[in-house]
Amino acid sequence: MKQLLLVFIGGGIGSVLRYIIGKTLNSSQTGIPYGTFTANILGSLLIGIILGLAAKNQALTQNHTLLLATGFCGGFTTFSTFAYENHVFLKAGDFSSFALYTIASFIIGFLAVFAGIFLVDYLWNNPQNI
Repeated sequence: MKQLLLVFIGGGIGSVLRYIIGKTLNSSQTGIPYGTFTANILGSLLIGIILGLAAKNQALTQNHTLLLATGFCGGFTTFSTFAYENHVFLKAGDFSSFALYTIASFIIGFLAVFAGIFLVDYLWNNPQNI
């Protein structure tokens, strides 16, 4: 039951933060979903950092990982909104925005996860740089 509560709390906080970022950054004038893109890339970086820390000598407990990775990052990032926004691009015939948004989201998202893990590895092995 405690684990469910941790995921619930983390997911709620992540969802609210994603909503705020979306309301702040999504452009109604251009239709470009900067907020969703930002949330997904930041969430990818964060999950890389969180799981990188979890892998380092148990730096995070399973409960920390559930709260932060499963809960917060799960609520903060959003594949369903990403998919819907791409549907809107396709429906409008805006194939260039569809392609750019999709490719940039995947490539930068993957790179952000790797960067988070790399950052943890680098700082863990070089604590004098902190």
